[in-house]
This record gives sequence, structure tokens and C-alpha cells, in this order.
Amino acid sequence: MQLNDKIFVAGHRGMVGSAILRRLKAQGFTNFILKTSSELDLKNQQAVADFFEKEKPDYVFLAAAKVGGIIANNAFRGDFIYENLMIQNNVIHHSYLNKVKKLMFLGSSCIYPKLAPQPLKEEYMLTGELEPTNEPYAIAKIAGIKMCDAYRDQFGCNFISVMPTNLYGSNDNYDLNNSHVLPAMLRKFITAKHNGDTSITIWGTGRPKREFLHVDDLAEACLFLMENYDDSGFINIGVGQDISILDLAILVKKIVGFEGEILNDASKPDGTPRKLMDVSKLIALGWKARITLEEGIQKVYDEIKYSNWD
Repeated sequence: MQLNDKIFVAGHRGMVGSAILRRLKAQGFTNFILKTSSELDLKNQQAVADFFEKEKPDYVFLAAAKVGGIIANNAFRGDFIYENLMIQNNVIHHSYLNKVKKLMFLGSSCIYPKLAPQPLKEEYMLTGELEPTNEPYAIAKIAGIKMCDAYRDQFGCNFISVMPTNLYGSNDNYDLNNSHVLPAMLRKFITAKHNGDTSITIWGTGRPKREFLHVDDLAEACLFLMENYDDSGFINIGVGQDISILDLAILVKKIVGFEGEILNDASKPDGTPRKLMDVSKLIALGWKARITLEEGIQKVYDEIKYSNWD
């Protein structure tokens, strides 16, 4: 990419898109096309067609998506498959029609089978049943990967796909009904500390393990791959280490300075037992995450510790 190339960051106000935009600006890129969802509805085929025909971006980062945690994914199954398929179908197709030089499609680690061997290698996709609670979202993301590959095969498009692990960082979602585990946990601990509560309850048994990548590291990896990766299929982006939900809660408790007890609500779902990325493919290309989990959570806590969620 040249510094004056026209770059469309789809979803630039979300956690991932805003991090990519910050990183691009830090690297000296200046020529951005940025549209909010109210200005451009990516689910609307005609609106997307008109946008691409007018703007003719050189590069596209497809970070726009309907996302949420276990509750939202399970409750709004139709919304999750429909909206994500529409967004990615429109953006990928019109990137092809308007001769975009390169597109990056961002997926999610939920594309892997629920009981896939650990750590998760790229070739494990479509080798088993998906986690039922987020299956519609996962199927949409799998379709996006396959669409990029199909357009590569038939039309010669340089469309690549990347699969980040669980993310956290600036511009995260802290709504307890549809946020992911780490932001929800941070909010609960901060609120409990402010209220002087004697205990906090976390969902499930605490035994499942998760891997967490700071979104600033993800953005750095995305720019690296935009410059250095041109293959079909997809590539994992993660840190290659995971932590149990209970140990995560203990770490968040320490960072927040909460003095109370951690309780478990075993009636709530655990989700997938473990999701650890195999990042050997990414490391072999020359990129590795830099921000440790404790350092990253501390950074987020410093940003949000005075938030008022009432």
C-alpha cells in the first residue's frame, strides 16, 4: 500500500475498525473513505453499489459486522446470519466489480468446530459441528472466507481472510446483554468496587479457557498481513496462549482492586470448552503479538475506570 492510496475501512467506528484506522494514521496513511452505518447501510445492495462506483477504493478492510456475546448470538440468530451475510456479500462483490486492489475480510475464531483439537489450526475449519449458541454468526463468517476464495479462484481477486481470537481494547462494548466475556467482566468488577459489594458472580463454571488479543495488536497484524500475505484460505491472528475464565476473573479483580469474593453461577452456559489459536503460520511470516494480557487489561481499565453505566 502507498501512503496516498484510497482506503475504505468498513466499520471504522467499531472496536476493530477504529483500531485499524488509528494504526493506518500512525503509519502515515491519509486518504480514507469513512462512512457511518447511518450514512451507508452495508446491508443495502444498491447503496453499496453506488458507493463503490463513486469512491473506487484501492484497499478495503472489511471490519463491519453484527457482533455480540453468547446471549445476543443465541437470541438473535436470524439477525446475526442475515445481517452479516448481507454486509460481506455486498462489500466483497462490489470490491470485485470496482477492481479493488486488495480486500481483507475479518472473521472470528468461532468458525472452528466446538470440539476441535487444540490449538486451532487453520485446516480444522469445517471438520466438525459448530458451537450451537453462535452457529448462525459462525456460518456467515465461514461463508465470507469461502466467498473471498471463490472470487480469488474465478476472478483473480486478491481477497484475503484473517481470523482474530477474542479481542478487547478501546471502543469495546460493555453492554451486559451483548458484550463479550472480558468487557462484561471488567464492567462487573468496576461496578462492584464502586458499590462496595462483597462478592461478584461470573457465568458458568470458570473452567473454559480463552485467548485474548489486544485490538491494537490486531490492527498491527492486519497492516502487516495486508503488506505481506496474499494466499487463499485464512490465517489466524492471536497470541498463542490462553487462560481460564476463573483465572481471568482473578486477574481482573487484581487490576481493578476489588476486595470481594468471586462466585460462579453454574446454571449459566460455558460456551466452547477451549479456543486457543495456533499462530505458527503468522509467526513464520514474521509477526508476533507484543501486548501482554495484564498490560492490556490495565490499559483498558485506565481508560474506563470512571465510566458510569447507570
